[in-house]
Amino acid sequence: MTAAMVSGAVAAASSSQLLGGCSQEGGRVAQEISQMARFGSQSRGFQAVAMRRGTDTRHASSPALVKDGRVKSMSPKEAGFAVKSGEYTFLDVRPSNERAKASVKNSTWIPMYDVNKHGDPGTLYKKVQNLAMGGWWSGQALMKYNERFMPDVVATIPKSAKVVVACQKGLRSLAACEQMYKVGYRNLYWLNGGLDAVDEGDLEREGPQPFKLAGIGGMSEFLGWTDVQRTEAANLGFGYRAMLFGRVVMLMLAVDMFFFGSQQLAQFFAYLRQ
Repeated sequence: MTAAMVSGAVAAASSSQLLGGCSQEGGRVAQEISQMARFGSQSRGFQAVAMRRGTDTRHASSPALVKDGRVKSMSPKEAGFAVKSGEYTFLDVRPSNERAKASVKNSTWIPMYDVNKHGDPGTLYKKVQNLAMGGWWSGQALMKYNERFMPDVVATIPKSAKVVVACQKGLRSLAACEQMYKVGYRNLYWLNGGLDAVDEGDLEREGPQPFKLAGIGGMSEFLGWTDVQRTEAANLGFGYRAMLFGRVVMLMLAVDMFFFGSQQLAQFFAYLRQ
């Protein structure tokens, strides 16, 4: 990564600081990506998780693009400086349900996968299966590949543009970088760790929730039993923790009332049979 990346953001940080940050984390990024590639090729569990999140696991060579430098890794802070410079396009490839919670101001949104809203019997069966396989807890909806993804990217973003590609965790954006590289994009920057790695202030946010909370949902989010919520609780203060505790109490009361009601109904029907 060169000093030109932040020519418009010199007041915020010197280019030498950015270059130092990139070189310092370069070895770690290469190691993490190579481990992910090996794990992804060997583990069905990785593929299952990736597909639930809307990641095309056929793009097994995607990590190699970052490892050999064809796609450059960028930290959240570096991405923030780059966007402020006005020389970069920030491409958000997340589905609509995640973007609705939090998005980068003035970003370009072209989802690689989006929520499958079809209502045919086959899709309904898959939705029930997804719900039973953990969707009720994680909140992950059934996704469908966006066939218009690459045509819309080419129509919207010039191939000569400098593009920061981002998703929530960093998996889908890697696959997006590979597709874009294949059609001629050569100035690609992958947001390392996705928006989950973004701290408030790194990027200008639009939406009701912090970036880190945009990728969670379901019962786990309602109860606050996710790693990101436990981390955020320390930043959001006592009010947030009290709200989550109140939800747990409400759930316990609801379960207790359900069992109490069931017992009363059972006694009533037993009385009718006498």
